[in-house]
Amino acid sequence: MTKCNDGRNARRVSLSLVLIIAVSAFCAACGAADPNEDGALVPTTRDKQIAINFTRLLETRHVSKLRIDETISQRGFELFLKAIDPTKLYFNQSDVDQFAARYAKTMAPQAEKGVVTPAFEMYNVYLQRVDERCALADKLLAENKFDFTVDEEFIRDKDKLTYPKTQDEVVDRMRKRIKFELLSLEAEERDKQKEAEEKGDKESGAADGEKAAPAAADRPDDPISKLTRRYHTLQKRLHQTSNDDLLEIYLTAIANAYDPHSTYMSPKSYDNFMIQIGLNLEGIGATLQWDDGYTIVKRIVKGSPAEKQGELKEEDKIVGVGQGEDGPIEDVVDMKLTDVVDKIRGKGGTVVRLQVVSPDGKKKLISIVREKVDLEDSAAQYAIFDLKPNGDDVEFVDVPKDKKTEKVGVRVGVIDLPSFYLDMKSKGGAGGRSVSADVRAILKTFNDEDVDACVVDLRYNGGGSLPEAVSLTGLFITTGAVVQTKPSEFGDRPRALADPDPEIVWSKPLVVLTSRLSASASEIFAGAIRDYRRGLIVGDETTHGKGSVQSMMELSNAIFGSLLINRNSSNLGAVKLTIQGYYLPAGESPQLQGVRSDVVLPQFTSVLEDIAESDLDYPLSFEKVAPANYPIFPNVSPDIVKQVAERSSARVAASKDFQEELEKIRLYKESKLRKATPLNREKYFAELDKLNSKEETDKMEENVLGTGGVERDYYLDEAMKITKDYSDILNVKTAL
Repeated sequence: MTKCNDGRNARRVSLSLVLIIAVSAFCAACGAADPNEDGALVPTTRDKQIAINFTRLLETRHVSKLRIDETISQRGFELFLKAIDPTKLYFNQSDVDQFAARYAKTMAPQAEKGVVTPAFEMYNVYLQRVDERCALADKLLAENKFDFTVDEEFIRDKDKLTYPKTQDEVVDRMRKRIKFELLSLEAEERDKQKEAEEKGDKESGAADGEKAAPAAADRPDDPISKLTRRYHTLQKRLHQTSNDDLLEIYLTAIANAYDPHSTYMSPKSYDNFMIQIGLNLEGIGATLQWDDGYTIVKRIVKGSPAEKQGELKEEDKIVGVGQGEDGPIEDVVDMKLTDVVDKIRGKGGTVVRLQVVSPDGKKKLISIVREKVDLEDSAAQYAIFDLKPNGDDVEFVDVPKDKKTEKVGVRVGVIDLPSFYLDMKSKGGAGGRSVSADVRAILKTFNDEDVDACVVDLRYNGGGSLPEAVSLTGLFITTGAVVQTKPSEFGDRPRALADPDPEIVWSKPLVVLTSRLSASASEIFAGAIRDYRRGLIVGDETTHGKGSVQSMMELSNAIFGSLLINRNSSNLGAVKLTIQGYYLPAGESPQLQGVRSDVVLPQFTSVLEDIAESDLDYPLSFEKVAPANYPIFPNVSPDIVKQVAERSSARVAASKDFQEELEKIRLYKESKLRKATPLNREKYFAELDKLNSKEETDKMEENVLGTGGVERDYYLDEAMKITKDYSDILNVKTAL
């Protein structure tokens, strides 16, 4: 059993589906669909085994101790429909009414008995509706009678959306959806053209003021043809759904009726989770994204086999995969991303051949030898800067990592921390790695380099290992409780998890950067630092607000006196269950309310929809418990916070970048209130230009995935200025 404090499922931001290519061995049956003669999915005996063991664990181990009853079933039913048809575009109201009458009150109790037929029956109807909508899209796109001067809107508020009751409603919904997607494609092409022109200017020098024309292969496709192909690609991908895929959605819907973080993970998902939290794998070292039927290379991992080989590039399309030196090349266009990943995965020392198409249209065949890959881009990274006085402001001077330099001004070290990772197999021991060990090494470097103050950046950190949150906190404090959990193995009495080591690796000023994307383990660390008054918390008003602990259990090891399952059975996936609530040293739970910042900085994440715990369905609530024993540091006081906040507020008010961010936030709030997107071309692009939401989403995606280093921008610069002010104030206080 593995205990984790992971908030990744809470990030409901529109980010690309990304998987890391890794090695894994699954049984032949895992993920295999079992269609009947007409191609519809049907449940198997293995699916029954999984459902029985999963629901028993859910009832016996979940922190709420709730029984699976009609209420849980009704919630699970609604969540399942939302998961497969979130925009209510495919199911008709009559479909939903029939499903509700047959399954709403019974689907969860039936799953306890291993009956998962409702999932398959509902999904097969869903696939029929997908086929119908695809045919309708073909008809509307072929007619191409879309008027973009009419003032009408595309409703995006999920609470306002309803299932279509008549065929006329179906046609109208699809017509508006296609208009919205055509405008989105137009916006994408506009962005690509702009990027190509800017790239051409840089490469040619733009001496004559002319724009470089994009290469023929980069010229936009006809949007009607492109959207037609997109609908058919989606249709094909949905028909590739396996039993494991469907079961993961279905059982997770039932689990989410208990809380948003309890899930069922299919064998493939579980393997990817273990790779992500352990930061090592065997494979080629690339990050992939599925786009319009193509598998796109989005990132090459530093030091990976793909980077060493040198031919595979970002934005290449993988169209074929071959095994070994001379195995046949299999076409993977329109294939599910997970299936493509499976084909590229393999044991270290073996060869995989990739047929790719580069952005300029050139084809090439690349042979790569798989090996072990360390995901350095997702590990702790650091940079050091000297803040040199420059009049009333400061000048930032990069401090090189490879040689000693004379310090000028206040020296600030920044640690970027994408997750609380831990190699679960080695538990951070020999052959594995952990976030606390990596940060310990960085802090020792800071001490050697005479760094004056440290910034720990958790703005895009969704959580990870609970023990690592405790261990990391211990690097900055003496002994004392870091977090309390309840219930515990001692019953309902809270149990304090403490740092037993009196050594403080970093004793100088500390600033922790957070946002509403900072969840779970990040909130444990930030909350403990705040309660101890060990350092300043800077960022959005509050963090995500997840105050629960999950336990990971493999279903093949779950035995309940049944002959269905034994320890020699194949991999059945895993269950992630919420087993505890956690509380900060002072006794408060961050559940729903998060950890509040001492100094608030304007940031787009503060207003994004559906990313905080309170935005999710059926979040838990935890009461306050008694404070634990922990020392109070003299590092933070109301007077210190007031001084630092006032200085920062003055700079923010005078900053063009922050004022632009505040304007984006204002416009986004206005857009949220309308809950709809204009389908008038002129109004659509006017709103898009104001919000520039694509740029914000792209930036968040890069940060969530890990950029492989600390990158300065106006926000981080202000955070470092706050850190300098804080350090100066503490030094004056100490001198007095």
